[in-house]
Amino acid sequence: MSERVTISDPRARGSSATLRAYVELTKPRIIELLLTTTFPPMIVAAAGWPGWWLAVATLIGGTLSAAGANAINQVLDADIDKVMRRTRGRPIPTQRVEGRHALIFGVALGVLGFAWLWATTNVLAASLSTAGLLFYVFPYTLYLKRSTTQNIVIGGAAGGVPVLVGWAAVTGSLALPAWVMFAIVFFWTPPHFWALALRYEDDYRAAAVPMLPVVVGRVTTLDHIALYSVVTAGVSLLLAPWMGWIYLSAAVVLGAVLITGAMHLRSHPQEAMRYFTATNVYLAGLFLAIAVDAIVL
Repeated sequence: MSERVTISDPRARGSSATLRAYVELTKPRIIELLLTTTFPPMIVAAAGWPGWWLAVATLIGGTLSAAGANAINQVLDADIDKVMRRTRGRPIPTQRVEGRHALIFGVALGVLGFAWLWATTNVLAASLSTAGLLFYVFPYTLYLKRSTTQNIVIGGAAGGVPVLVGWAAVTGSLALPAWVMFAIVFFWTPPHFWALALRYEDDYRAAAVPMLPVVVGRVTTLDHIALYSVVTAGVSLLLAPWMGWIYLSAAVVLGAVLITGAMHLRSHPQEAMRYFTATNVYLAGLFLAIAVDAIVL
C-alpha cells in the first residue's frame, strides 16, 4: 500500500493568519456591543419593525465605520499597545500587520461605511457615523486619552453615536428619545471603562496613560464608578415616557443591579472585571428591553 502524504501550503496558512490579523484590527467584540445599541433605536423610531433591508443595511454601515475607527485607533495607539500586557499581542505590536497597511485599511473601511450608509439609508445617518469615527480617532485617541483623566468621560460620546445613526437611518432626523438613549450610553461608558482601568492599572501607568485610577487612586475611582452608575440608572428612566411597562421594569431591575454591583465593588475592588462584565450585561439587557417593548407594546 502507498502511504498518503499531506502537503500543506504555507501560503494558505499565511493568508489565513493575515486575514485573522485584519479582523483583529477591527475589534469585533466592541463592534458587537455598538451594534447592540444601533438596532433597538431603529425599532422605536419606526414604531415597530423597520424592515429587514433597512435594518441589515444600517448594521453593515455601522460595522464598517466602527471597524475603520478601531483599526485607525490601533495605528495611533501602537506605542501604547507595545507597553501594555493587555494589548501587546495586537496585530501591529506583533508586526503581523504593518502600521501603514492598517491605516489604509481603516480609512478605506471608514469611507466605505459612509458611502454605504448614504446609498442605503440617508446622508444624516452616514454623516453621524463618520462623525463618530472622526471624534473617536482625533479628539479621543490623539488628545484626550493621553492628556486627561476625563478622557473616557468625553470619549463616551463616540460610543453613543450608533444610537443616533440607528434613529436617523429610519427617520432622516433626530428626536428627543434618541438623545436620551445616547445619554444612557454616554453615562454608562465611564464606569464600564474605569472598571477595566482598575484591573489594568499597572499597564496604564507603565504606558503613561492618565486613566483615573493611575492619577487619583482606587478609592476616588470607585467613588466615581458608583456615582456614574447611579446617574446611568437614573437617565435610563427618562426614556419611560416613550416606552411601556416592559422597558420600565427592566430599567428599574437592571439599574438596581448596576448600582448594587458598583457599591459591592467599593469593598471588593479586586472584582473589577466582574463588574466590567456586569456593565456589558446591563447595556445589552437594557437595549434588548427597548427593542422588545417597542415591538410588543
